[in-house]
Amino acid sequence: MSDFVILTDSSADLGEEMVRKLDVQVVPLGFVLDGQAYHDYPDNRDMDPHAFYERLRKGDAATTNAVNTAQYTEALEPLLQAGRDVLVLAFSSGLSATYQSSVIAVEELRAKYPERKLYTVDTLCASLGQGLLVWYAAQLRERGRSIKEVQDWVEEHKLNLCHQFTVDDLYFLKRGGRVSAATALVGSMLHIKPVLHVDSEGHLINIGKVRGRQASLKALVDRMEETAIDPGSLTVFISHGDCLEDAQAVAEMVKKRFGVDEVYINYVGPVIGAHSGPGTVALFYIGTER
Repeated sequence: MSDFVILTDSSADLGEEMVRKLDVQVVPLGFVLDGQAYHDYPDNRDMDPHAFYERLRKGDAATTNAVNTAQYTEALEPLLQAGRDVLVLAFSSGLSATYQSSVIAVEELRAKYPERKLYTVDTLCASLGQGLLVWYAAQLRERGRSIKEVQDWVEEHKLNLCHQFTVDDLYFLKRGGRVSAATALVGSMLHIKPVLHVDSEGHLINIGKVRGRQASLKALVDRMEETAIDPGSLTVFISHGDCLEDAQAVAEMVKKRFGVDEVYINYVGPVIGAHSGPGTVALFYIGTER
């Protein structure tokens, strides 16, 4: 195996077991819930995801914090001191300042450790879309690809990492400015559910709307059918905002329609979930375009 470290941040929404399996390191983002500060760790040591979403349902307000330069330096420097090279795969610059923090830290540490290879990539991904890109990077490393080869593959293919998702409650998108108050009100009255994706600039974009929850879940799979590359051979990731049964329903649709074998399901973590809310379901795969 190539001897370099893959480091990402917790917006990738990889669970503790998957982090161990992939042998990657994760820097936690922060969030504030009802005035109390927490960190979003893969092992959920600060807060259980179900408890987080229950708090949102009860009306508690949540805000989020990017990984700052000092956190990146603290995570990276011991690895460099130990003689390890590091590839950073960071949260989309279209949604967070996390990537920019990594750039500053990497530039400073490159000057301090010129003998080491140290790269950072703006994944332009979020949630398990970012997590799936990390998964692919880890597979390439396992096959013996060099750090530069893996970085180049990620840069070349990151815009093929498709993000399709829907939400059950428009309130959280309204609060974040993604939909207007009038749209949220009418949508809630008529049970209109948006279908959204993360575009090629890493921004959250509304690409459609359907009436009813089941129709919105099916729309995610319909979109996959339109854009997936050789869907039967793909690894698929699905994240959810404390609605496991809906995530499992999407997984079953994907398996039945495309013959997919490998589907990984995990929570939308608090950093993304603070903005998308309970009831979010997101589907991630490699496709022709986002």
